[in-house]
Amino acid sequence: MSAAALDIILLESHEAALRALLHRENGTEAAAYVLFGKAEIAADPWCKQPRIRLISHEVVPITSDEMVSSSSTHVTWSTQGFMRLLGLAQHRNLVPGLVHTHPRAKAFFSDQDDRNEAELARTTFNKGTQGLASMVFGQDDAIVGRLWTSAKASTQASSISIVGSHIKIWRENDGREDTAFLARQAALFGKGFNPIVRALRVGVVGCGGTGSAVVSLLTRLGVGHLALMDNDTIDSTNLNRVHGSRAADVPAKLAKVDILAREIEACGLGNHVVTRRAWVGDPSLRDVLRSCDVLFGCTDDNQGRLTLNRLAHYYGIPVIDVGLRMRSAKSGVDYDMTGRVTTIRPSNPCLMCLGVVSAQRAAAEGLQRNDPAEFERRKAEAYVEGGGDPAPAVVTFTTSIACSAVDELIQGLTGFRGPGGMAHNRIRRFDRVEDRSTTCRPVPTCPVCGTEATWGRGDVDPFLGVIS
Repeated sequence: MSAAALDIILLESHEAALRALLHRENGTEAAAYVLFGKAEIAADPWCKQPRIRLISHEVVPITSDEMVSSSSTHVTWSTQGFMRLLGLAQHRNLVPGLVHTHPRAKAFFSDQDDRNEAELARTTFNKGTQGLASMVFGQDDAIVGRLWTSAKASTQASSISIVGSHIKIWRENDGREDTAFLARQAALFGKGFNPIVRALRVGVVGCGGTGSAVVSLLTRLGVGHLALMDNDTIDSTNLNRVHGSRAADVPAKLAKVDILAREIEACGLGNHVVTRRAWVGDPSLRDVLRSCDVLFGCTDDNQGRLTLNRLAHYYGIPVIDVGLRMRSAKSGVDYDMTGRVTTIRPSNPCLMCLGVVSAQRAAAEGLQRNDPAEFERRKAEAYVEGGGDPAPAVVTFTTSIACSAVDELIQGLTGFRGPGGMAHNRIRRFDRVEDRSTTCRPVPTCPVCGTEATWGRGDVDPFLGVIS
């Protein structure tokens, strides 16, 4: 088996904390520690090779009394704090990491770094800890990173991401060469935009009205790697809004993901697409979900949204969640036609705190999925909700809100709307021709966003800390 590729994800708040801790007005080197969560991916869905992701979980300063000396070319500190760090990492099943600066040089690992870190790695493995991460911050905000997998061997990070209101990704190989069909967007966002997009790994959960529109837009935006996830087949009521669907697909009982994959391949734009016909909570999707740089949540079930809600926090993968509420006009009551785009990430209030999802309805959906007979019995006795008429849906509205969602991704990559980054919660009232941004405060007792304990936690047992 090939050696696992390595990705490192720094949460935006952690990267900012490190920059503040490591800045020295006199240009000397500085150092700090980080505890990382870890995702062990058995098979990346696009290359089929193993992958490891480290996600920043906690920044740990090196105290002033531990510092020994520093200059523009070196930094030395006592290992007393490092031994405490190893104890924390082992107790909490995290990966210890160290970060230091080269303030007047490029980001690289020097020969001295190699020797020093090899000794620290030997100590790490002697203590039974699962590896040692290391990063160097150089000039011009450049970063390199690696993971010591033994006292004698390390793996260089093939990608380093900073994830928050903005999405910044450095890669060893920054995507395939630009192609002619993307020239017009390069004219707007600069020549660096297309290589980033071509290297992006984006998952779309739910391939119905909004999801199919999102996929169509991402395809033509040039996203290089797409993962489509949905367990549903097309039916006649979907034909009015699922992009790429045809009447002949209904009797053929084609899966929605296969219809979209067919359309992507027909475009011939070089997108590498993988499909999974499964519900988002299916364990078979875990490698796919954890391999993505960004996820679009286009599912309409509460339980699926709760899964993505936790995943964004545990793995530092921003989720752009899309929702619609359509109510027809009745006597004395106006239309209510509302679209929503919510960015889920650590430091944003989650979908539970926004009131977007209901734990009670999620439980009912789980029962309906796992024990349909019991669900019907409880529904008849009014113990669970569900099973009502299908929600209204019109292609112009599903496509419009999909455009808004993909615009949010572009904002995260480019800042074309200004330095504020991706909005937390955008609301579009189609009936009022009104767009606005809203937010809320996290509920202090929320187990997902009310505490930093979930941020970048990575793999835990049970998955995402949820007991089935």
